[in-house]
Amino acid sequence: MDEDVTGAQLLAESLRAQKVQFMFGVVGVPIIEVAMAAQAAGIRYVGMRNEQAACYAASAIGYLTGRPGACLVVSGPGLIHALGGMANANENCWPVVVVGGSSDRNQETAGAFQEFPQVESCRLYSKFSARPSSLEAIPSVIEKAVRTSIYGRPGACYVDITGDMVNSKVNRGEIRAVPCCPPPPVSMAATAAVSEAASVLKASKRPLIIIGKGAAYARAEAVLKEFVEESGLPFLPTPMGKGVLPDDHPNCVAAARSRALLQADVVLLLGARLNWILHFGRPPRFDPNVKIIQVDLCPEEMGNNVRPAAALLGDISAVVSQLSQNLKNEGWKYCPDSEWWSTLKAKISANTKISQSLALQSTLPMNYYTVFRHVSELLPHDCIIVSEGANTMDIGRTMLNNYLPRHRLDAGTFGTMGVGLGFAIAAAVMEKTKVNAQRVICVEGDSAFGFSGMEVETMCRYNLPIIIIVVNNNGIYSGVDPETWKEMAKLGDLTTVAPPVTLLPEARYDEVMAAFGGRGFLVRTVEELRSAVELSLREERPCLLNVLIDPASDRKQQEFPWLTRSNL
Repeated sequence: MDEDVTGAQLLAESLRAQKVQFMFGVVGVPIIEVAMAAQAAGIRYVGMRNEQAACYAASAIGYLTGRPGACLVVSGPGLIHALGGMANANENCWPVVVVGGSSDRNQETAGAFQEFPQVESCRLYSKFSARPSSLEAIPSVIEKAVRTSIYGRPGACYVDITGDMVNSKVNRGEIRAVPCCPPPPVSMAATAAVSEAASVLKASKRPLIIIGKGAAYARAEAVLKEFVEESGLPFLPTPMGKGVLPDDHPNCVAAARSRALLQADVVLLLGARLNWILHFGRPPRFDPNVKIIQVDLCPEEMGNNVRPAAALLGDISAVVSQLSQNLKNEGWKYCPDSEWWSTLKAKISANTKISQSLALQSTLPMNYYTVFRHVSELLPHDCIIVSEGANTMDIGRTMLNNYLPRHRLDAGTFGTMGVGLGFAIAAAVMEKTKVNAQRVICVEGDSAFGFSGMEVETMCRYNLPIIIIVVNNNGIYSGVDPETWKEMAKLGDLTTVAPPVTLLPEARYDEVMAAFGGRGFLVRTVEELRSAVELSLREERPCLLNVLIDPASDRKQQEFPWLTRSNL
């Protein structure tokens, strides 16, 4: 073909050829043309207000679709802002491809505008980091970045494009066509390892399945449903494992989480890691003699913190099918009338009563449990729930049910605050491409909302009907009421007397949304809360509910603190 193509066009077309459908970014020199070329190539471009939020959004697309989103950033500070999103993607094992503009090649080491060692810096935060050596090399580098992001343990990849390459041209006939990389190959566990795992399960008295977000990413919901129901085993979802099987499934023991972890003698670990979220698999949260059956696609994860009784390396769906078939052949099913099931059901009942008593409190200001009780009654079952914050996220995890896989997004493995609005935008943009779009509900603590609050303008600009519920306790973990704040102000400079965890009491986050054309609600009572949720669900524009609660509201008493200290 006797046609010239620019570096920007070639890069955008290469991304599209690898089935990248969404791009999030903040444009400027030298990558404005890349965003324009992406739109011309059929990629949906969402302009964000901060590169970190853009990278969060692009990585969420990777988790939700199995194909990486692209994050487009400018050189120097723009890329540095995105590093937080790259690190979060790597820790969560979500695929994302970051494309960063950089200084012209002929100005390297001369102190060019926003010059920074970008390729070298990104190696710490990604699986792959490279700059194409020429325009002709762009398609193959993009293919490798996309392939690397989804093969093995998914993660972040970085591609650098210099300013002079963006508008340089090459004849299209000189470009070697690079086909789209296929989905990751599926591997199965060794037959001997499957038999060993089945033997350990059958010998257990107090078995437990833990379903992680890796099972959600692997699209393992159908095979897991069959396995759980045929085996009769209890299961516990991790925070983003919620919805792989519905939270109201009779075998779900999430309401007895601490008891299940502490007393299980065998744990089948599916797509979850024995990190801080699962207390490293060690006492005091686990039985010191617990046997772990570990299923993971990453061999380096096997035996991390606890030596497994059986290690099954492979795709979760494939391995669960192998286990299921083995148990079927043996005609084995866990007894539904076991003492273990009785123990778990009794604890579920006791914990549910405590939560219900807190939720039924009618005092004002409201507490967390009252808010979540009424919100949960009104939300559609198929909505996507994004959640972050301390108590907001933890209590919400127990009270806001998920019924479908990949319908909960939260702070994740890295415990990152500030992800919520980026995740919500990604989910809403993806849903907008569907005939029957599902609602996106973003439940935020007031502190968490502040990390990327200006992204409400992004929501309004693209008319994304996201509902943000800010559970506002005036602080980080806890705050103070307006009267206490006034009294503190009388004592002197607030920088010396205000507790570090406090935020401005009763801040009007609802007015922030209204300022950009969305709809804001100030909520103090149950009646106002229910009305605001119902009205928001009928709106076709972004809404924000600023729900004022008791600054001293807290979680119910826990058997163990969340960050239990373990002797590793």
